[in-house]
Amino acid sequence: MAQRPYIVGNWKMNGTRAMLSEARAIDRAAQRNMKVEVALAPPYTLIHAVHREVEQIGVGAQDCHPGEDGPHTGDVSATMLADAGAKFVILGHSERRQDHGESNELIRQKAESALAAGMRVIMCCGESDATRQSGKAEKFVLGQLRASLPVMDDASERLTVAYEPIWAIGTGKTATVADVVEMHTAIRGLLVELFGAEHGPEIRILYGGSVKPDNARDLLGAAEVGGALVGGASLTADSFMGIALAAGELPES
Repeated sequence: MAQRPYIVGNWKMNGTRAMLSEARAIDRAAQRNMKVEVALAPPYTLIHAVHREVEQIGVGAQDCHPGEDGPHTGDVSATMLADAGAKFVILGHSERRQDHGESNELIRQKAESALAAGMRVIMCCGESDATRQSGKAEKFVLGQLRASLPVMDDASERLTVAYEPIWAIGTGKTATVADVVEMHTAIRGLLVELFGAEHGPEIRILYGGSVKPDNARDLLGAAEVGGALVGGASLTADSFMGIALAAGELPES
């Protein structure tokens, strides 16, 4: 059974309590668009507040520490995030991999911690422009994903993969539909290999990288695209729900 398109907003390091009005507006719009599953990942400081304000949409976190507790100043554990109301966590985002030097092994440990805390995982992967130009994009992305994913027996319920080519994040550049289909098809093959014929085909694969209302329909209608991980365009209800509306208008497969 095909799952609903999944549209996830990653607010990154944006948002104060004034942004709660946008979260409420997104939630109201999502209640009128039940064909799509909508979620937001605000900064840590807003997770509990957004969780209290919304009724329909999912609320998650942008990262977690692999440990449950301990002397880790400035870090937040998956258990603490779940206690604040987070239902999922985004892991392996290229900005974490690049800015904080996160390895595949560390990301896998974080995923294991999130799963143990009862949360779902959105696992990110993606290649640089140099890697794509070298013709090694598919090999790189599949290797990155294989090394980052934890072993799990309920992957179709608790795992989402997000393909975000680094060169398209926040740049205004967007991968062509053909490029997206090629990479998502390769990722699907890996998921079936890792999680079997029962779970592999059901795991949603999101596309992320300068997704906007005006290009969402083409991208979300492509083969093996199960939704979008949205950055800047998720900061206002109008633009974010424009993407969700495009997803909801797609013909059912």
